[in-house]
Amino acid sequence: MLEALASRPGATKRDLSRMLGIKGSDRIALKRILKELDAEGLLEGNRKRGYTQPGVLPDVAVLEVTGQDMDGELLARPQRWESNDEPPQIVVVQGEDGAALGQGERILARLSKAADGYEARVIKRLGASAHRVLGVLRVSSQGLRIAPIDRKSRTEFSVDPRERNSAQNNELVLAEPIAGRAAGFPRARIVERIGSMDAPKTVSLIAIHAHGIPTDFPKEALDEAEKAGALDPRGRTDLRNIPLVTIDPEDARDHDDAVWAGPDPDPANKGGHICLVAIADVAHYVTPGSSLDKEAYKRGNSVYFPDRVVPMLPEKLSADLCSLKEGVDRPCLAVRMVLDAHGRKRRHEFLRGTMRSAARLTYAQAQHAFDGKPDATLSDTTKGSLTALWKAYSALVEEREARNPLDLDLPERRIQIGADGKIASIAFRERLESMRLIEEFMVLANVAAAESLEKARMPLIYRVHEEPSKEKLFAFSDYLKTIGMNFAKGQVMKPSVFNRILSNAKNGPHEQVMNDVVLRTQAQAIYDPNNLGHFGLNLAKYAHFTSPIRRYADLIVHRALIRALKLGDGGLTDREVARLGEIAEHISTTERRAMAAERDSNDRYVAAFMEDRVGARFDARITGVTRFGLFVRLAETGAEGLLPARTLGTEYFRHDERRHAMIGERTGTVYSLGDVVAVRLAEAAPLTGGLRFDLAEAAAPARDARRPAPIRPRSKRRR
Repeated sequence: MLEALASRPGATKRDLSRMLGIKGSDRIALKRILKELDAEGLLEGNRKRGYTQPGVLPDVAVLEVTGQDMDGELLARPQRWESNDEPPQIVVVQGEDGAALGQGERILARLSKAADGYEARVIKRLGASAHRVLGVLRVSSQGLRIAPIDRKSRTEFSVDPRERNSAQNNELVLAEPIAGRAAGFPRARIVERIGSMDAPKTVSLIAIHAHGIPTDFPKEALDEAEKAGALDPRGRTDLRNIPLVTIDPEDARDHDDAVWAGPDPDPANKGGHICLVAIADVAHYVTPGSSLDKEAYKRGNSVYFPDRVVPMLPEKLSADLCSLKEGVDRPCLAVRMVLDAHGRKRRHEFLRGTMRSAARLTYAQAQHAFDGKPDATLSDTTKGSLTALWKAYSALVEEREARNPLDLDLPERRIQIGADGKIASIAFRERLESMRLIEEFMVLANVAAAESLEKARMPLIYRVHEEPSKEKLFAFSDYLKTIGMNFAKGQVMKPSVFNRILSNAKNGPHEQVMNDVVLRTQAQAIYDPNNLGHFGLNLAKYAHFTSPIRRYADLIVHRALIRALKLGDGGLTDREVARLGEIAEHISTTERRAMAAERDSNDRYVAAFMEDRVGARFDARITGVTRFGLFVRLAETGAEGLLPARTLGTEYFRHDERRHAMIGERTGTVYSLGDVVAVRLAEAAPLTGGLRFDLAEAAAPARDARRPAPIRPRSKRRR
């Protein structure tokens, strides 16, 4: 029997009968022998999955990638492994053209014996493992339990003391569900300890691990970053005498763009401006095919949390060599643009240069200067640069108003973390004109990049934003009807249509929610090698060029410009050109992953901040309506949570999807999108980031006087 299994691991009972010539009543003896071998520990598996000897793997198996060894080889373990011993070492052999595999990814692989374990060759990628649970270990007199961090999880997991992996109470762990139940709970084994929930900054660790965001750089990438040499200015355009300045948030962790403007001396362009946008030359350090490049592609973008940043590039580059520090020579890729007096771009050219930032400014410092109250610490040169920048920006505002892009007012929430790792304050960032100035200069540079690459017939990755789908427009029209506003579904859609609606709602009770509804009506912006235009910005062509430290898309555009305009080494390779579609899809995915992780982290921090305010009363605005309840947002902190349908009253509330409303069957009471309701915080769960509210009082919601009277149902339905 054992010889048969050695020749064919994973054989089923039927396979063994055929291999050994067992027929008829002899199968009873086969069954007995299998049980005996299993009892003696010489056999694993069952009649459905097949049998193997301990430590022996089948020819084909599903594996999960676990990481890399010291030599950079990719390691994996079998997804099914029921032995108490550690599984044998499995090294994954990837093909030359195979896309990089990430930790936690599952593969179907063909296995072959090797000197120190097994080699696996990929047959098919199966995606991320669904067989891991991220949660917190709870130790009590009733045993060990894992409380999952996913708010959708309905049950805890039981852990055998032998499977706890030395984890302690209140520790964040990664667990693997295993067969069987204990005390009524599904079982799991702890495979990784992440950190104590009592430690500062653990909240963002939850999001990092939950979304599979890579945090540690491989040794090869770190070595390449450390070996990066000093800048050689030869062959570059010298921009060091131009007083470029960086203008960033106060808490900015890197500085990858600098700006300058001045009057155009050309008499043919009276009142015109010359603008310069200089961007860190990341392509100088991160070359195609290098370890740094592979890791940057894998990450796709930097991820920002209230307490930390997970950078796309090692700190040696992101915070030093590629950061445009004040008074330090840095390589850059710059675009020089000539504007007319009305902000229209007449021409532009790209340069690969050397720059030296004249000043590192915050948005607040720049705004004070624009308001005629510059800091005393600013030099006369910097003050002059800011004056010229403001004049050029004023012209760009004129061009922007003529273009009429989508003008959403979406306040940005700022979460400040104290020394103890907890929230010190939550507030909305002040929207300054200095921020809009930088946005306009970046948009201008991004358009110039797309135009230059199209003119050179060089393939590129566009930043595209399609117009809203018909389904979303129909839903938007239905909502507007409920608040007495008309919307013609068949009209030609332009951003100006939405701007007109936003303008009509301004300073009224629907202003906040209207911005949310218009945002939800829009398509999601993505990266694509095909130019589909940018609806929101109302631009025919647009590419991301201005943030190569934190976005791989911008690095690809830099390489394309270097190749197309013959600006030196580090240009886009033929292999990259052939893979642009794959690259665009990948970085669109990593962008969505980052957004979800940042949102989850913020939710958990806010829930922790609100935990000691359980029972407090708030005024909240309804931001979403579903069949199971209302989503509400607090004005003070922007905290959002659920008001379950069961808490709305003793009657049954019907969900009217068209009206975005919950309607009482008996009284006709209506709770609609945008209404303000008095709520009481019933529960705050920092582990999942969830907030639950109850109605503070049984009163009708506040609503706009123009809203139609409640629609009373014609028939009653049982709950």
